[in-house]
Amino acid sequence: MNYESFLIKYSEIGLKGKNRYKFEDALVSRIRETLKEFEGVFNVYKEQERIYIDSSKDFSDIYDRVIEKLKRVFGIFTICPIKKVEFTSDYKELSKFVLDFVKNVYGTDPTFTFKVKTRRVNKSFEMHSDDVSAELGHDILETFNKTKVDVHNPEVRIFVEIRNHINIYSEKIDGPGGLPVGTSGKAMLLLSGGIDSPVAGYMIAKRGVVINAIYFHAPPYTSDRAKQKVVDLAKIVSKWAGHIKLHIVNFTDIQLAIYEKCPHDELTIIMRRYMMKIAEMIAEKEKCIALITGESIGQVASQTVESLRSTNEVCKLPVFRPLIGFDKDEIVDVAKRIGTFETSILPYEDCCTIFVAKHPVTKPNLNHIYKSEERLKEVIDDLIAKSINTQEEIIC
Repeated sequence: MNYESFLIKYSEIGLKGKNRYKFEDALVSRIRETLKEFEGVFNVYKEQERIYIDSSKDFSDIYDRVIEKLKRVFGIFTICPIKKVEFTSDYKELSKFVLDFVKNVYGTDPTFTFKVKTRRVNKSFEMHSDDVSAELGHDILETFNKTKVDVHNPEVRIFVEIRNHINIYSEKIDGPGGLPVGTSGKAMLLLSGGIDSPVAGYMIAKRGVVINAIYFHAPPYTSDRAKQKVVDLAKIVSKWAGHIKLHIVNFTDIQLAIYEKCPHDELTIIMRRYMMKIAEMIAEKEKCIALITGESIGQVASQTVESLRSTNEVCKLPVFRPLIGFDKDEIVDVAKRIGTFETSILPYEDCCTIFVAKHPVTKPNLNHIYKSEERLKEVIDDLIAKSINTQEEIIC
């Protein structure tokens, strides 16, 4: 069957009360942006607590691409390809619409078990919903004699919505859920080339947050291939999160100064603290109101509770750590599902791994860290200013 419309259902948005329209409008806007490459094909709009994507053209040749794009739009709970027909108060006409739908979708001699579910929003259709379902079920059995009713575990569920028009559908394609991007402010993601941080960005974007990202590059110790890997990861995450502004900061001079002047067992913690400081400074310029990291308790030396306290201490902005209680296998599962895993495991060096200590401190003492950072006071402000002023920005 060549569908002409999609019915888009949401879940959590329906709980937003008087603010629901704002989330609906954001979701409509996000869908329009997602389908922008098909300009002139679709009309996206909301009506009676539903969002529709209509087309006056045959889009069967791009159907699969459209579905794949919609499956990445946060806020969508289900995508339903529908047959939309004009409202009628005549049951016989409604029955004809439904029987034609079954024939077009499942052929002239279907053998499935089924259940009909009717929702009657337009009360000018005088039959009650359960009565409509029962009568339609009877008509389907009479017309397609190899079908059977199974109200508990049917192979096919046929949905009929009687509104200002009538929606008929039998397929529900899962969307990603969550909230539309743009409804929950903006945050800065510390994006490395690893597995964790892209997943963290994805998870926060799913809660409606616009994502900016920052990557700390350390040439010549990290190559252009390592930088491109991060750009590629940002582009993959952007398929879910919308366009991401990626800030590439040259961190080499700061790392060398830390390596030269500070105890080597504290290298990772001190580097991490300055990354957080710089990320916050750029975040505030970009009007971001939080930072995002891919940290998980105990995964590496810089992610013990004591280490997290030490890095968090330099920030005024809240730091979101959506993976904090995940184990590695759980993070990998999400990375594979969203498409970042294969890129994340490419063997290009990360700026942190180049300067990692052989025996890093796992329970840093903040007073000791302060004393170590005192050794940098004559150079660090200028180095930070230089790194920020020479940053590269890429829209992914």
